[in-house]
This record gives sequence, C-alpha cells and structure tokens, in this order.
Amino acid sequence: MTPLLQPGDEILIDPRAYRRSPPSLQDIVVARRPDRLDLCVIKRVTEVLADGSCFLKGDNSSASTDSRTFGWVSPEQILGRVVCRFL
Repeated sequence: MTPLLQPGDEILIDPRAYRRSPPSLQDIVVARRPDRLDLCVIKRVTEVLADGSCFLKGDNSSASTDSRTFGWVSPEQILGRVVCRFL
C-alpha cells in the first residue's frame, strides 16, 4: 500500500477521540512506542482487543517499524486520532 503520509506532511490530531470508546479499525493514530516511550509513531489500527489494546501497522509494510516489531499498544499510549493532513 502506498503510504498516506509523506515526509514534510503536517497532521492535526484529536487527543480526545478515544476517551469514550476505543479506536476503530483503519483509524490512523499517533502513539508512543511501547519499547521507546520517547518516540511517537503514526500508524493505522489493524486490530483492537476487548481491553482496548491496538495492533498498529504502517502503510509501507516492507519498511515500517510497527506492532510486528514492538507489539501491542495500550490505550494509554495512544495520543490521538489523525483527523487531517496538510500537504
């Protein structure tokens, strides 16, 4: 799949998007990496467990560091849902 975001694109996130419900499949989110909390990633939600944990994948799967590398992401590590991108 061709990546939705390109270097230099800017995004707008909704930090309150998941206060009442977990992320939906295919949402694009900004999250802290579980193995490196000082780094944030922008990834697509591909699976959601009943407890709210999410499996995140990058659109460019052959070159993406995502949940296949760092595992499931807890709801507390999700900073918000991407609602807009600026080219």
